[in-house]
Amino acid sequence: MTFETIIFSVKDGIGRITFNRPDKLNSFTQQMHVEMREALSRLMGEGARVLVLTGAGRAFCAGQDLGERVVAPGDPRPDLGESIERNYKPLVMGVRNSPIPVIASVNGVAAGAGANLALACDLVIAARSAIFIQPFCNLGLLPDAGGTWTLPRLVGGARALGLTMLGEKLPAEQAAAWGLIWRCVDDADLPGVTDQIARRLAAGPTRGLACIKRALHSTWERSFEEALNVERDAQRELGATEDYAEAIAAFVAKRPPRFKGQ
Repeated sequence: MTFETIIFSVKDGIGRITFNRPDKLNSFTQQMHVEMREALSRLMGEGARVLVLTGAGRAFCAGQDLGERVVAPGDPRPDLGESIERNYKPLVMGVRNSPIPVIASVNGVAAGAGANLALACDLVIAARSAIFIQPFCNLGLLPDAGGTWTLPRLVGGARALGLTMLGEKLPAEQAAAWGLIWRCVDDADLPGVTDQIARRLAAGPTRGLACIKRALHSTWERSFEEALNVERDAQRELGATEDYAEAIAAFVAKRPPRFKGQ
């Protein structure tokens, strides 16, 4: 596939997807969804051990391109539920369930589904000038792309309701203070900080990181005792991996471990 709305690459274990419609603030179109599904499906086969999502220009992603939803008078309105099922649901599930860590490097505005896609990632690093917006209320809609699930778990019910019912801009620094994102950095530092963390994760114990993701993502569904059982079973599995043996050998030899993700 020739990518026209995104830039996709894998190098040194780091996969990168850059939303590339800067003149439209990288808003989603049907074509972008198709290209995203293709890129996500190719990551593991091309040796990626971490994925970085970011945007070209002054935005991360402004959500859905509403221009695609303009209809002529008398024509049937689009089925938004079908669009969710066909496009946004597989996108956010693919990111959330990815067996490799996913970093959102938010370089500018992240609005609507673009904001919620970022929040579906494992780590969100944002430039200080970036803003997060849930503008669905201004369209008579509710947050999608997982927003109704993610927001109250990250910032609590009161703040989630305020963000989604008022649609106000949330600066990146405030988002970090609220625990919505991992880190806010100066704009000039965003590429370097993102690359540093991506390299660290790409060199890490990939299988162990995948287990961390699964355990934490599902913890809301379990009792404390059930969480202990999950930890027991995962440790049994991970304790038999080459990466764990390498970690122990490196500790004894007082050298950095050389993980293979196995």
